[in-house]
Amino acid sequence: MAGLEELKKKLGPLFDADKGLSDGTPMDPSASYMVSDGGTVNLLSRSCGVYNINELGLQKRTSGPIDESDASEKTYRCASHEMRIFGAIGCGASSVVQRAIHIPVHRILALKKINIFEKEKRLQLLNEIRTLCEAPCYEGLVEFHGAFYSPGSGQISIALEYVDGGSLADILRLRKCIPEPILASIVQKLLHGLTYLHGVRHLVHRDIKPANLLINLKGEPKITDFGISAGLENSVAMCATFVGTVTYMSPERIRNENYSYPADIWSLGLALFECGMGEFPYTANDGPINLMLQILDDPSPSLPKDSFSPEFCSFIDVCLQKDPDSRPTAEQLLSHSFIKKYEKTKVDLTAFVRSVFDPTQRLKDLADMLTIHYYLLFDGSDELWHHAKTLYNQGSTLRFSDKVSSGASNIFATLSNVRKTLAGDHPQEKLVHLVETLQCRAHGEDGVAIRVSGSFIIGSHFLICGNGIQVEGMPHFKDLSPDLKSKRMGTFHEQLIMEPGSVIGRFFIAKQELFILQ
Repeated sequence: MAGLEELKKKLGPLFDADKGLSDGTPMDPSASYMVSDGGTVNLLSRSCGVYNINELGLQKRTSGPIDESDASEKTYRCASHEMRIFGAIGCGASSVVQRAIHIPVHRILALKKINIFEKEKRLQLLNEIRTLCEAPCYEGLVEFHGAFYSPGSGQISIALEYVDGGSLADILRLRKCIPEPILASIVQKLLHGLTYLHGVRHLVHRDIKPANLLINLKGEPKITDFGISAGLENSVAMCATFVGTVTYMSPERIRNENYSYPADIWSLGLALFECGMGEFPYTANDGPINLMLQILDDPSPSLPKDSFSPEFCSFIDVCLQKDPDSRPTAEQLLSHSFIKKYEKTKVDLTAFVRSVFDPTQRLKDLADMLTIHYYLLFDGSDELWHHAKTLYNQGSTLRFSDKVSSGASNIFATLSNVRKTLAGDHPQEKLVHLVETLQCRAHGEDGVAIRVSGSFIIGSHFLICGNGIQVEGMPHFKDLSPDLKSKRMGTFHEQLIMEPGSVIGRFFIAKQELFILQ
């Protein structure tokens, strides 16, 4: 009990055993914000300049006089009205994550929504934007596409790369553990991201754990959730705040001592131990205080040498050194024998990820989103319809009424004529698609073949039957209960071959066949 009381005294106001982490813990005392009459949020931090965010996107500026040649001046066009938002795919204490399609480029993204009016969440938002804006596309880190503000809800949405696999925590829920060669390949790529964060951006992530280590269906691992990262002015600067997930927190952080990049190495070591063993090395069921006492007083966890290679055991041991100065850097770990052991081995991360996650359900979700996106463009406003042209490339083909159109321009012209015919001479005569059946199957390595059947009905917007993914704000078929018998003016059958583009999350229509029946 003496150890428990001593720890409580050390932590002082930073931690309350009944309430958890203190809401008052400062993350960036220089941060502030202002909302203009025009609906622009100005996020300000002297450590990283000014971020102006409105419904059209984000502009990053230095806090000093504007210099047009300054590379730190960045603009991300990411407008709220250009997002097609689908259902939530996850939520945490400070945010909700939804799938979305960025209409102009037809790219699937993840939107992380955060309330700007809550101070702690605002500071986390600022940290995340600062980190991602400076590393928009770097190996081992989720890719950043911009942000926008929604005045009506007071939320800022951060647009991120959609990682279509899941997290290492998701894998552990489905599989007891992750094989050693797979872990070595995953860690090598994650270490490149950490090396950049520590060595170039001078950031401590502060929340490395399996749930924040993602991997897509192509087998590319990504670090995410930079909301509580801390910037250090130089390589020897130290943090002094008590934030993050207690479970993976390093001894020096628990002791409320200054800490730096080695804290992330400890967290990475614990996460890898858990992934390899299939269980967490400490007892976390008796409350956070007892867990922290274990981390401080017990010997560092070590893998059983009869079950794992000497190289993997050594890697975990060096990461879990209690003395932070004894832990190697992320860059040094890239040369560790555990990483080198499997470098020349042909580890197929793609095959492993696809063996874990149900490809059928993910294919169905993809087909739902792309189909809805296509018909909402077709039946939607003229303002957005022109974006449909970039759904095709020069190799795309469309077969309609025994005529074949090739290339984006010809296909767009043909479909525009069909669309004009269906609209009729008066708005009330407009025919829209009602999708009644939707089937999909895999096409090639990463594509999807979609077969759609349904009716043309008199209306103002596209509808879809079934219980698949729905778009935010779109009326549900069940709620409208249209009289199909009186409204059906014809039927259609359509086949779409959707293939991935050169950029992750972006798809185009490679082949399309349209049959319209009276």
